[in-house]
Amino acid sequence: MKPFYTTAIALCIVTFACAQEQDLPRYLTDSERAILPTYQFPRDARSFEEPPPFENIRNMAEWEEVQVLAITWRSYTRILKEITRAAKEETKVIIFCSNTSTVQSYLMGTQGASGSWPSLPPLNNMDNIELIVAPTNSVWMRDYGANNVYGNRVDTLALVDWIYNRPRPADDVIPSVLADHLGLNLYTTTQAPSDLVNTGGNFMSDGQGTGFASSLILEENEVGNPYDVTPKNEEEINDILGNFQGLSRYIKMEALPYDIINHIDMHIKLLDEETLLVGEYPEGVADGPQINANIDYVVNNFMSTFGEAYKIVRIPMPDATNGSWPDDNPAASYRTYTNGVFINKTYIYPTYRAQYDTTAARIYSELLPGYNLVTIDCDNSPEAMISAAGAIHCITHTVGVNDPLLIVHQALKDTEETELPYVVVASAEHRSGVASTKLWWRLSGETEYNEVEMNPAGGNNWQANIPAQPAGTKVQYYVQAFANNGKTLNRPIVAPEGYWQFTVFGGITAVDQAMAFDLRSVYPNPATDIVSIPVFAKRPMQAHVYLTDITGRPVAEVFSGEVYGDKRISMRVGHLASGTYIVVVDGDFGRRTTPLAVVR
Repeated sequence: MKPFYTTAIALCIVTFACAQEQDLPRYLTDSERAILPTYQFPRDARSFEEPPPFENIRNMAEWEEVQVLAITWRSYTRILKEITRAAKEETKVIIFCSNTSTVQSYLMGTQGASGSWPSLPPLNNMDNIELIVAPTNSVWMRDYGANNVYGNRVDTLALVDWIYNRPRPADDVIPSVLADHLGLNLYTTTQAPSDLVNTGGNFMSDGQGTGFASSLILEENEVGNPYDVTPKNEEEINDILGNFQGLSRYIKMEALPYDIINHIDMHIKLLDEETLLVGEYPEGVADGPQINANIDYVVNNFMSTFGEAYKIVRIPMPDATNGSWPDDNPAASYRTYTNGVFINKTYIYPTYRAQYDTTAARIYSELLPGYNLVTIDCDNSPEAMISAAGAIHCITHTVGVNDPLLIVHQALKDTEETELPYVVVASAEHRSGVASTKLWWRLSGETEYNEVEMNPAGGNNWQANIPAQPAGTKVQYYVQAFANNGKTLNRPIVAPEGYWQFTVFGGITAVDQAMAFDLRSVYPNPATDIVSIPVFAKRPMQAHVYLTDITGRPVAEVFSGEVYGDKRISMRVGHLASGTYIVVVDGDFGRRTTPLAVVR
């Protein structure tokens, strides 16, 4: 079934587009806010207004294989040109525009230096670029683009679209145009009881049934919403995401005080099934406290798809050039490094200035070895896109491949084991079936990988061993799967240049143990009830956390178990009398303590 356009809708789109030729920000303008209560969102220029008719629907993760990167050519053309330059080497780039000749001339021309931006040379060619004429209102493709789902987990590809939360009718039908162009079915949440308002920048998926969002999804569908959709509670919203996109779990976090659009892609990025890259502010600054509280909530209440705690990695959020932050200067903009996009073996993310960019580059190179990391200035360019509350992820959207070969693996952790082999288990799925899988491993510093045939381990799982290694060894490895139809894929997708890595720490000294663990300042402090205890362990360690009074008398047990990476342990102190207490953490690393004031 293909999308269609009535004369009335087409006239509405053209009229509204002509009235909005100015560059629209990601947030609602004052004029848009004024018309929102009476605006009629277009709902008849769509395809199937029902859930995809598949078993085992699976929402694709962003790091999976893609066949298309879609962008809209309206504003920030220097940034769009650089995105296109990088993306066309990985996949087809579809550009929606009003004039193909103008866009092609810009891409194949040279733009002079401006501000801190160097001159932009022409693209080498127009290979892998497709220009499609279509009316649009804004550049924010992520928010109004459709999402990828697969039937039977790795079979039929389809697109799912929500009611866009902006009165921008031309943008609102771009998913129909894209689906029609690619020959894909489009399913939409436009009819009661499944009518649902949402926005792409406020959605993440791990590809295994878990979705993430801010509380915006609840607010925009509650009683009294301005979108004329049937009011829904959280359970009803969860059911819609389950029916249309296969989510079995939809994790929602509190709104941030200074993020004016409340989209999670401005401060969180899911890099794989268990790793969350989280924007970090200085202590007590701007949205830092609420971001930390939200992440604590996730880590303390939900496990990854592998049944273990999420791995949290912090990346600094830059301030304005005058040293201000969003909480003390609205013009400071919401500068963030988490707003990047995966395009097969390339990852593109925004930059701002060297003081912070170098740190971000180090973090990304450690987290995504083997990826082609492309940076684009979103602050000092002639267009300064970040001032409109968006960056790279916000103006791009991808379409998955029609024939995915899905490999899922929980990366091995650093270990103390020096005698027993290291067991690698991975699942592999393809609609034609999986013929075989291989494990490739080597020691850090070596150029050649060792090849090991993996054995079936039940269901879609395969298993093989890496031999035990001596203390101080770093092991690098990846998994390769072969489908029955001849398709082959590696995971990580950038292997063999990229890989998973773990360190064998056996035989470490007491001094090494002590230096591998850190207890940081608890917050809030003083506290009235809920407290977070941040600890950081460079390798898996057993820790015992408890509270004492100032005399050393134990007051409360808090936690006992394994810690690894950046972990925030929660406790409640609302039942305690006012006074000073000591948070104590014991383990092989020794003892760590920090004071905590409780006020009533």
